Amino acid sequence: MATRRKCLTQAVLEGISKILGDTNNGLTGSEIQYLLTQCQIEDIDSQNTKWKRIYSAFANYQNKNGCSNEILRFIGFALAPAKYVNNQYEFAEKRNAINQQLAFIGYQLNETGKFSETKQANTISEAQQKAINLKTTLESRNAHAAIFKYCKAELLDNNYFHAVFEANKGLFDRIRELSLHNEDGNKLIEYVFSSNPVLIINNYQSKSEKEEHAGFCNILKGLCGMFRNPEAHEPKISWTVSEQDALEILSMVSYCHRRLDNFQKIR
Repeated sequence: MATRRKCLTQAVLEGISKILGDTNNGLTGSEIQYLLTQCQIEDIDSQNTKWKRIYSAFANYQNKNGCSNEILRFIGFALAPAKYVNNQYEFAEKRNAINQQLAFIGYQLNETGKFSETKQANTISEAQQKAINLKTTLESRNAHAAIFKYCKAELLDNNYFHAVFEANKGLFDRIRELSLHNEDGNKLIEYVFSSNPVLIINNYQSKSEKEEHAGFCNILKGLCGMFRNPEAHEPKISWTVSEQDALEILSMVSYCHRRLDNFQKIR
């Protein structure tokens, strides 16, 4: 006999319904109909807006059955990982939003698409903490927008290894775009930021400005040598990146992007 899952509160039902029925990237009308049928949830408000249609169906089911079993099943089907193979960012973002709601009941949707119990959250900050990820931490630090451009899905999934890898790739991609030079690694850095630079990050006139420029060049070489090249040759199991490591590396990448914001191209 299946375990009876706790009922979701009215506020949680509404929050989840709004996520699943979002106008821009939520389920389509036909998808809602199909999933409700699959989960044997009566579609009692089919002419209403999408999120209200979902909410009405969920509330009616829960009132009749005194549990949330098929509601959770519906959510699991809607966020089945296989549906998001080509859009990991959307999957991670939706799962994060759903988990912030479920935290108030003491449930969470795992990366595998299965549910598990967790300590119930009583405040908004506790719910956010349960769903926290590298992305929200970096946002609180006001990290450069380019970080999120290149590794949104990895940040949302707390995938420290690949977040660092993709962020560093993104930094060098940006240097290629700005310099119009199609090398990589140290060859790229030497060509673009050498003593006869293509790009400069200050006025490059005084001795101190030239030394600052050289220091920036060395930072880029350090990132390339320590965090880019090993990634290309070592398997993940051999190259461990902790959360603290990832935050500090990504903060350095963010700093480099900020300096590039004020670049000048001189040749």
